Order: sequence, then C-alpha cells, then structure tokens
Amino acid sequence: MKEIEFILYVANQERSTTFYHHLLKLVPITNVEGLTEFQLMPEVKLGLMPVKNVAKVLKSKMPHPSEGDGIPRCELYLKVPSAEKFLQRAIELGGELISEIEPRDWGDSVGYLADLDGHIIAIAER
Repeated sequence: MKEIEFILYVANQERSTTFYHHLLKLVPITNVEGLTEFQLMPEVKLGLMPVKNVAKVLKSKMPHPSEGDGIPRCELYLKVPSAEKFLQRAIELGGELISEIEPRDWGDSVGYLADLDGHIIAIAER
C-alpha cells in the first residue's frame, strides 16, 4: 500500500470543507467540484465527496447514500494533544456532542461527536 484515503460522503461539500478546514486546521490539498482532500499525514488523506457524485458511481447497485443520513456508518478516530480543546472547537463549528471526554477501557480518554452529516468523530488523547 502506498497511500490511504478515507472518503466521507457529504450533503454539502462547501459546508463540510469549511467544517473540516477549521476543525483540523488544515488547508485542503484538493478542493474541486466533487472532491475535497485534506492531507492528514504523509500517506493518509481525508476526502469529502458529495452524495450526488458518489450516487452516480454506485448507480442502482447500492442504496442511495442519502438514505442513510444520520445513521452512524463510520468513525473518524483522531488522537490529538488536547482532546478537550479539539472537541470544543468541533462543537463550536456545528458538531453535535455525543459523549463527553472520559477514560475508556483501551487506555485513551475519548469524546464523541457527530459532524454535520452525522459521521462520528472520536477525539482522543492518551
């Protein structure tokens, strides 16, 4: 494997781009109609793709992605130096708090929120 990219299907690319730009404090490396990409680490990217675009690819082989709006289908697990500050910033940007930061069985302190499209983001620190 040379590179990994996680792509979230979003209702509004511009709105989600603004959310993740401010949350991650990263400028997109790609921001064209149909795809925004953030370089998270040297070989890891986060992509944002409008639901309408991916629906064209999936055609009638899969349910339309918008049929799953609000249903948690993935989790973006971010380990950060200050989980409390990061979680607060996410909430200020419109994220919905799911669970406050608390120690978890696996050794991290983690808080959970939903982004603007209902994708779950775990904000963690060791």
